[in-house]
Amino acid sequence: MEFLILGLMMFLGLHSTRIFADEWRSSLRSNIGEPRWKCVYALGSIAGFATFLRGFGEAGNDPEVLWVPPAYMHHVAAALMMLSFILLTAAYIPHNSIKARLHHPMTLGIKVWALAHLLTNGQLHEVILFGSFLLWSVMLFRSARQRDAAAGTTYAPGTTGATVLTVLLGGFLALAFAHWLHQPLIGVKPF
Repeated sequence: MEFLILGLMMFLGLHSTRIFADEWRSSLRSNIGEPRWKCVYALGSIAGFATFLRGFGEAGNDPEVLWVPPAYMHHVAAALMMLSFILLTAAYIPHNSIKARLHHPMTLGIKVWALAHLLTNGQLHEVILFGSFLLWSVMLFRSARQRDAAAGTTYAPGTTGATVLTVLLGGFLALAFAHWLHQPLIGVKPF
């Protein structure tokens, strides 16, 4: 469990600099330069990710069960994961109405992903992992919206074509991941 917590602190801590230390982050970026900042950020992220994955795997060998989710919760989680993939896709397809309306769809997609997994996983290490990501994404979304308001950021309206493409591609990716990739990559068959 120690590696799980340490890895989450490293990974989410690094990804929280815009929330808690934006001026320090900007100062460091300008002092060491953009390429070095990206290198430090990437290496720190990879180290944190690898550490929490190791801890998650180790904790799964001797899990502490907090609750057993009801069977129907898997259907709720599946619907939420469809929404999560659509939101994640909206972050990358230009001119879609989802991004125009929500402004930070990737952060919302992570929030929905974490919630979906909390609803279907009742072991302590799972609650720590997904609960940490849920809490982090809530704080990150709030921080991003505050930065937008302070900067007067506006988002161009989306187009119907880009929005339809976003929904269709996100839905396809959700189904493909659930049916073909989740078990080989994560080790759990969702259906």
